[in-house]
Amino acid sequence: MLESIQTIEKELSLFQPETKEEIEAFRLKYLSRKGIIPSLFDDLKLMPKESKKEIGMPLNNLKRHAESILKEWEPRFSDSDTQSQNSIDLTLPPVLDTLGSLHPLTLIQYRIIEIFEKLGFGVADGPEIENDWHNFAALNFPLNHPARDMQDTFFVSQDMDMVLRTHTSNVQIRLMETQNPPLRAIMPGRVYRNEVISARANCFFHQVEGIYIDHEVSFADLKQTLYHFVKEMFGEDTKIRFRPSFFPFTEPSSEIDISCLICHGKKCTVCKHSGWVEIAGSGMVHPNVLKNVGIDTEEFTGFAFGMGVERIAMLKYGIDDLRMFAQNDIRFLKQFKVVL
Repeated sequence: MLESIQTIEKELSLFQPETKEEIEAFRLKYLSRKGIIPSLFDDLKLMPKESKKEIGMPLNNLKRHAESILKEWEPRFSDSDTQSQNSIDLTLPPVLDTLGSLHPLTLIQYRIIEIFEKLGFGVADGPEIENDWHNFAALNFPLNHPARDMQDTFFVSQDMDMVLRTHTSNVQIRLMETQNPPLRAIMPGRVYRNEVISARANCFFHQVEGIYIDHEVSFADLKQTLYHFVKEMFGEDTKIRFRPSFFPFTEPSSEIDISCLICHGKKCTVCKHSGWVEIAGSGMVHPNVLKNVGIDTEEFTGFAFGMGVERIAMLKYGIDDLRMFAQNDIRFLKQFKVVL
């Protein structure tokens, strides 16, 4: 074994690495758990006591020598790599086309606002942390409505009076409380619901809701408004249908579907293999809602609607996974270079 130790000592004295990889190879060969030097220590355990005394000191010296070589060379290469990564050549020309772009949801929201502003709708805003009255009670939600349950709503106080708003309808209530009819406005904003995150759902998303209160407002006015919006947003060839539905704050109520722009009727996961995609809910404002905000139901009527910005963006841009809007993947976001 003494001869082996002497041979290894000569190898160590000749070691002159040129790359970081050679340093790692040295460590693996001589000092790793299955390396040469640890193997010699294993062999030493099996030797007679007299031999251990003779070989133990040279073997310990060999190990210390190998460790000192590793300690000497490792910093040289790591410092070189760090310096190379952090160095900036100020004489190089600037990188062109580094201007950022608007988020796809921002682009869609701006387009929605543009369409409705041309119809005379203003834009209103309100708080994302809301009380029960503006988020539920004034909108004709009964006390036992499922939307009040923890499965659907994020509550931010123990008395369950303050919530993260589940829709931007709270802004409609605040607007009707503070302004007299006629009213015509849309309410874009972020909303929150306690849902399982998937390709079709998230715990937060964006809505644009709208309301129109005036004399003799009819369901025909609602239909024509939304027909116009769909044609402007998705094109003249887009098909649209109204389906009867139920919402506590509208009566009658309907959901609006358009022909799927992802598969063009061939059926896909986005349209649940139906060829149609729901984009909005709508209806005539319930008389109880008007009474709650002090509007005379004998004199005024109105309609309301609400749509998901993510859903519209998915259809407009051909995106099949809603989660991509919140992942901040630069490869995804760089595709949207539209400047408004």
